[in-house]
Amino acid sequence: MSSFNDYNFKPFIQAAIKDLGFKKPTPIQSKVIPTIKHGKSVIGKSATGSGKTHAFLLPLFNNLDVNNNSTQIVITTPSRELAYQIYENVKQIVKFSEQPIRIANYVGGTDKERQINKLKKEQPQVVVGTPGRILDLFKNGDLDINTANQLVIDEADMTLDFGFLETVDKIAAAMAQDLQMMVFSATIPPKLQPFLKKYMKNPVFDDIPTETVINQNVDNWLISTKGNDKNSLIYQLLTMGNPYLALIFANTRERVDEIEAYLQGQGLKVAKIHGGMQPRVRKRVMKQIQNLDFQYVVASDLAARGIDIDGVSHIINDDIPSDNEYFVHRVGRTGRGGMSGIAITLYGPDEDQKIQALENMGINFKPKEIKHGDVVDSYDRRRRQKYKGHHDKLDGSTLGMINKKKKNVKPGYKKKIKRAIKVKEDQNRKIEVRSQIRARKKQKKRSSERYQ
Repeated sequence: MSSFNDYNFKPFIQAAIKDLGFKKPTPIQSKVIPTIKHGKSVIGKSATGSGKTHAFLLPLFNNLDVNNNSTQIVITTPSRELAYQIYENVKQIVKFSEQPIRIANYVGGTDKERQINKLKKEQPQVVVGTPGRILDLFKNGDLDINTANQLVIDEADMTLDFGFLETVDKIAAAMAQDLQMMVFSATIPPKLQPFLKKYMKNPVFDDIPTETVINQNVDNWLISTKGNDKNSLIYQLLTMGNPYLALIFANTRERVDEIEAYLQGQGLKVAKIHGGMQPRVRKRVMKQIQNLDFQYVVASDLAARGIDIDGVSHIINDDIPSDNEYFVHRVGRTGRGGMSGIAITLYGPDEDQKIQALENMGINFKPKEIKHGDVVDSYDRRRRQKYKGHHDKLDGSTLGMINKKKKNVKPGYKKKIKRAIKVKEDQNRKIEVRSQIRARKKQKKRSSERYQ
């Protein structure tokens, strides 16, 4: 489809699309929207930032029976932040409907009693939330999901990683027999397959490949720490780049706290987001971030998969994540909506294998370094390997001099090595020239003898 008009959406859906400023469907939207509109189950495999949220929201709300007051749609997410984000997208759509559509967001850490009291009065037509809270409300007899026949499992691989798949399984088992299931994920791990086969009969599988692992709009920089303090490096990068909105990712909550404290100590206004914060505090901070009250945000990987913030211009990886897929999702926070972005990864001398593993995935880095208060091009960290073949041509004595380990390197030792290499190369050239001269003389002698 070249235009959203080709889908013949209801007027209020068309109004929502116009309000969003969408011009034409993304590849995942072009693939998935017709499938969902026709009531078929679907597995959508697509990268972060591909537009998959509206790929399922638009056709689902188009098919919603606004005159049916029972629960029809359940959308599960593995994190509260992602649930809040999708709920905001839902609110944007339903505000254009002339007839009221009842929606609800159920996540852990919120006022459960208040939710129960409201459920006693009426059931929502559309439910968004985390698996634990949705199942809890259902088991207590408060939320009736038996009537729902459409289930969306967003970020399915993350749902599996966080151990929520069993909970989602129980939710799916409680829903209507003619269940239309929609599973969306950046990856489809093998451990997810038994669950998919249990509930999905002949689903349409839409795999949207990306031309590159990293968005082409993103400059992917690699900076060696060279043993320097990471906190200081991060501060330099933030202050010299003047980002519109920068996300700094760290592997642990403790490291998030440490970076935030350091940057605040340097006078920067910084927000932090990680799983150890109280839910209400995280929710408040997220609203402040989305309102652009902060220019700098330090986050754990929870934010890499669970938060969608517009306008992120810079990503800084304080460390390389233990799961390489998280690296992709971190960097996927910038360069969205056709905008450009910069992703910067700091790495130490002992992390070369981790960088190599990312490069084996097809991720390309531009080597950079900080010099005189600016980020400039640097050398390829593998340059020594490229010259390995050249060194192999040298004899044992010269190689021994190069490879010899000295605890106390004397002044001029490197120059001595270079001189030794040059002398050996000159000798090799002379030998080669002499060999060629001898060969020519022999050839000339044989030719003259032939004609005598």
